[in-house]
Amino acid sequence: MKGKLATKSLAFDVNETEPIICYAATMISSEGLWHKENPLNYSLPLFLLQLLLVLVVTRLFVYILKPIRQPRVISELMGGIILGPSVLGKNKTFSDAVFPQRGEILLEAMANVGIVYFMFLVGVGMDAQSLRRIGRKAVTIAVLGMVLPFAIGALFAVYLIKFDGISERSTANVLFIGSILSVAAFPVLVRILAELKFINSELGRIALSSALVNDLLSCLLLIFSINLAQRNKPSITMLSTFLSSVGFIAFNIFVVRPGVLWMVRKTPEGETFSDFYICVILAGVMLSGLITDAIGTHAVFGAFVFGLTIPNGPLGLSLVERLEDFITLLLLPLFFASNGLKTNLGLLDDFREWVILITLVILTSIGKIIGTMVAAFYYQISVRDGAVLGLLLNTKGVVEIIVINIGKDKKVLSSESFATLMLISILMTAIIVPGMSLISKPMRGMIPYKRRTIQMSQKESEFRVLVCIHTPRNVPTMINLLDATNPSKRSPICIYLLHLTELSGHASALFLVQHHTAKDPDQPAYNKTEAQSEHIVNAFRNYEHHAFHVSVQPSTVISPYSTMHEDVCNLAQDKRVAFIIVPFHKHQAVDGEMEPTNMSHRTVNLNILSQAPCSVGILVDRGFSTCSHLAPDQKSRNVAVLFFGGPDDREALSYAWKMSENPGINLTVMRFVHGEEVMHQHSDLSPDESTVLTVKTDKDSQKKLDERLISWFRTSCEDDGSVVYVEKMVNNGEQTVAAIRSMDDIHDLFIIGRSEGMKSPLIAGLTDWSECPELGAIGDLLASSDFAATASVLIVQQYFGQGTEDVLETNQEEEQTLPP
Repeated sequence: MKGKLATKSLAFDVNETEPIICYAATMISSEGLWHKENPLNYSLPLFLLQLLLVLVVTRLFVYILKPIRQPRVISELMGGIILGPSVLGKNKTFSDAVFPQRGEILLEAMANVGIVYFMFLVGVGMDAQSLRRIGRKAVTIAVLGMVLPFAIGALFAVYLIKFDGISERSTANVLFIGSILSVAAFPVLVRILAELKFINSELGRIALSSALVNDLLSCLLLIFSINLAQRNKPSITMLSTFLSSVGFIAFNIFVVRPGVLWMVRKTPEGETFSDFYICVILAGVMLSGLITDAIGTHAVFGAFVFGLTIPNGPLGLSLVERLEDFITLLLLPLFFASNGLKTNLGLLDDFREWVILITLVILTSIGKIIGTMVAAFYYQISVRDGAVLGLLLNTKGVVEIIVINIGKDKKVLSSESFATLMLISILMTAIIVPGMSLISKPMRGMIPYKRRTIQMSQKESEFRVLVCIHTPRNVPTMINLLDATNPSKRSPICIYLLHLTELSGHASALFLVQHHTAKDPDQPAYNKTEAQSEHIVNAFRNYEHHAFHVSVQPSTVISPYSTMHEDVCNLAQDKRVAFIIVPFHKHQAVDGEMEPTNMSHRTVNLNILSQAPCSVGILVDRGFSTCSHLAPDQKSRNVAVLFFGGPDDREALSYAWKMSENPGINLTVMRFVHGEEVMHQHSDLSPDESTVLTVKTDKDSQKKLDERLISWFRTSCEDDGSVVYVEKMVNNGEQTVAAIRSMDDIHDLFIIGRSEGMKSPLIAGLTDWSECPELGAIGDLLASSDFAATASVLIVQQYFGQGTEDVLETNQEEEQTLPP
């Protein structure tokens, strides 16, 4: 190595030379082991082995880092570092056999093809129209958040250059370091926000818009830095490159985009795009990359701009569906891993280097946070939210790695500097999720509110309900159930509507997020998910328009099923709702059988039941018609409550009580009592026997609360002819089932408590054959296909937390003083 100084530092050594490698163009595939040939001496088998190792190691890191929610880019870079000279590559036998220098050409070429097409998908996923709708707030936050990190990085670059006595490319060095440390990675940020459940929040939308501005500015810095890497200072050649890039963008806007729109118009609605059109677009990606590389920028810039010309709609969806898995699961890991393979952390063997590295990471991260907080303060955003924004905008990803890679290729960065910057990118991205968890989760847990149940909600106040929808099939019965809840002027209903959508893949997540955050109301749906969202929202908007005293606030959750419950619970807590309603994971088929819709929905329901900050209801949908606007001669809807006792049954009765005020509802409350207990209560106790039990058990407390609510309910409804109260004496589970089956087959809806863990002789033996234990013993019976009924079932679980019973008793005592 020439020009290497004796003193080690984080140096920019521009005089590095690489050995010349002879490459045999004809050695593509071997004749096989049986001809005593080593397949790894040939290009194709060597590349296949390299690709296999990259995939295995990166997926292993994805699995290891998944519990701490690290973005996939971290796993892919770590995989490359493990395979490279930092760990396994230290073994010369392994590196010469698996990653020899002669194999770098094919590996690098395929990795760069992958990144070109990935940036094309990023462009497709962005809504070009949304660029014009980015607010001044996002631009200000993005720019101020870049200034301090850029300045800190520039100062460090100047210091390092002077230390090594190298000055001929100082401007390029300063720009490289400053741009890498100051920009944010929009695609990676989308995934992080989705994992942290911030993607639907106002803070998340600001972060996405600011990161988008950051990414666009980073593209400009990328173009500028590439040209500065070739020469000492701005020149006429740089001006030519800049003007050529502007001309390329204009050509895409005024020529390419109209051509793509013509393809869309020539394809009938609902039909797939022809292979010819898809082939033309894929060829356009390669041509765009070739042009921008020829004019002196980079192939990824051309692919990204070409992707922006693809209009949101079926064409964009078709391209994403065809390319996403191959690009993001196969070629993109190859790009990140190839950079990891070039990272030799062993070169950073001086304590001073690590001090500089850690100091640089800390200062730039703090600089980004301070700059963002200044902008946030100007726009009256809280200090905490400003700090969260600054932390989020520290995300590094594809563009930053590309800039570092170009710096290495153009000899602007030495091997030591390359390893340093790669490690900085990993560390700055890795600290985001833990940092966000420390900041946001304690704050979420501190949000206090008392009206977490229906029973504790005041009758003359707004009733807040969070409604979860998976498919349009859930909509009619859900709307009719809410309408039957009797919204009134005294007690209006605020409905927080959530369409639950699975997050799968990287580009598709970006595609959905962009469309949901910046959607033109007049723009038609362009995929099945979007069409379903529009159908669901329109149905609830129509209900809101025709109903009285109802407000609807719709939103969409894009999340993996494994963490979807966190979105639901966080929104419920933020909005202080009293009741969450989720659809059962089965639906009724034409023959009456209950068939699974999606077993992942059951996982979501179970997680919500265990972690909800308020009461929860699971709706088993067998059809429930509307009843609030019935004509006088029309039949009312019949609702039945099966009351066994306990907090869940009290919550179910409280919900049915609200419904009983609806003139179109006939309510029947059937209370099941143990026959032996009734006989015991009516027997006379001797004075000695009455003093034996002196300890008040929890069972006694629950019975007291049951009696209080039942007594108050009967007193309030004694003059209401639409409410019927009956008591049924049973002694065991068999008699309970017989009593339920003997009920008139006229009921449209059963409301019952979940009563998990309740041990009562009234349901003895029923839990032994439960198919869905989350519904409780009685709920599972009513929801089963064996139960001969066409009624829907609402299974209710009451929230129980610290202080709940104290508030409950106080609330009931206050309510008892009200007139009937």
